[in-house]
Parts: sequence; C-alpha cells; structure tokens
Amino acid sequence: MARLNLWRWAVLGLAGLYFLVPLAASVVFTVDVPGQGVTFDAYTAVFSTAGLGSSLLLSLELAAATIAVVLLLMVPAMVALRLGSPGLRPVVEVVCSLPLVVPPIAFVAGIGTVLRWGPEHLARTPLFQTFVAIQDPGFPVVLVLAYVVMALPFVHRALDAGLRSVDVRTLVEAARSCGAGWPQALVRAVLPNLRGALLNASFLTLALVLGEFTVAQLLGFQPFAVWIVNISGSQAQLSVAVSVLSLLVTWVLLLVLAGFGGRTRPTSRG
Repeated sequence: MARLNLWRWAVLGLAGLYFLVPLAASVVFTVDVPGQGVTFDAYTAVFSTAGLGSSLLLSLELAAATIAVVLLLMVPAMVALRLGSPGLRPVVEVVCSLPLVVPPIAFVAGIGTVLRWGPEHLARTPLFQTFVAIQDPGFPVVLVLAYVVMALPFVHRALDAGLRSVDVRTLVEAARSCGAGWPQALVRAVLPNLRGALLNASFLTLALVLGEFTVAQLLGFQPFAVWIVNISGSQAQLSVAVSVLSLLVTWVLLLVLAGFGGRTRPTSRG
C-alpha cells in the first residue's frame, strides 16, 4: 500500500510540474524585463486596454445562456430516454457525437451560409426580423445556438454517466406514488441526485464557451477569446500576460461554479 501511495504522489508531482512549470515560466517572462527588473507593466496594459470588461461580460452571458439551454434540452431528453426508450440510446449518442467529427470551420461555414440566405429570401416575411435579432452584437443568440450544438457531446457524456449511477426509474416511481407530477418528480427527485453530472456538464460548457474562437471570429463577434487574440498583436509580453490572465479567469470561474454547486442544502426535519 505504501508503494502504491508513493507511485500516486510521484505521478501527481510529475503532472503538477508538467502544468505548473510552463505557467511559472510564462509569469516570469511577463514580469521580468531586462534592464528594468520586475515590473507589472504588461498586466496593467491589459487592464487598461479597451474592451476587456465588455468582452468578458459577453462571454459570461453566452456561457450562462448556453448552459441553461443545453441542460433544459438534454436533461428531460436523457431522463425520458432512460425511462421510456432505452433502445434509442445508441441513436441519440451518435447524434450528440456528430459535432466532434464536424470541423468547426465547416460548421461555421454552414451557419454563415444560412445567415446570408435568410435575409435574401425572407425579406418580406416576419422571419427577417428573427435573422436580424439573433445576430445582435450586444448578445448574439446565434452564438448560443452554435455553442449548444458544440457542447452536446460533452453534456451527453456527463449526464449519461450520472444517470447510469442513479436508479432513475425507482426515484420517479417513488415520487409519482407520493402524488408528484412528472415535472415535480424530475425537479425534486431526479435532479438532486444528478448534481455531480450537472456540475460536470456546466464545467465543460463554460470552458468551451470561454475558449471558443473560430465560430465567433468568423461570424464577426468579439467575445473574450476573440478579444485576447485581437489585442495580442506583436507585443510578446502583452500576449503572454493576456494568456495567463485568461487562464486564471477560467480557473476562478470554475472554482466559483464548483463552490456554488458543492453547497449542500440543509436537510429538513419532519
């Protein structure tokens, strides 16, 4: 047992060095200026650059909307699939895995074609305003729809793993026998037992939205990832400082989400 624990610590130590050494080297590169010593000018330049707050806020709004939509879509579908049609699970798995085999450049090319086709052929219909509204730069709904599709493989895997560890049929039948309706059984009996799976799905979706660049750039929007690339330019220290800050922001958001999801509700006494 002691030997096994030693190997575990050795593997964890090597993994920590693999991730922390490049990060530490990046931080040193941004603060150590030859001839000036330690300076934080690169980081102050990042915070003084226009667009930081608006791009980060836009990415957070997109992430929150994407998480809400994909969970509202997938959780009832996965529960209904497990209860009523388990034979269709391979079909749903294949459909949800399709975004992994479609290159993002091809995906965004298809979206762009539809967005150009709509205003040209639907100019005299009410749908024209819909095409205009979903491309509002203040909150581009089209990005939410694209991110929902891109997040399907990760959310499906997380929810499927969570549902496999829970006896959903027994939980639903117990809730129904106590007089609960289907929505109430889902919310009060199933979802509390899927907290870990829901949290994992939210983690993956948040990381996807914060780091996605191709779709947003080619569609002409500027969330956080696009802003990072646009301000990097030819200044090496500024570029690395932005990368370090973006990594730290992602970590902080994931920790906040983990802390929020890890809170336990007080148990009521009869």
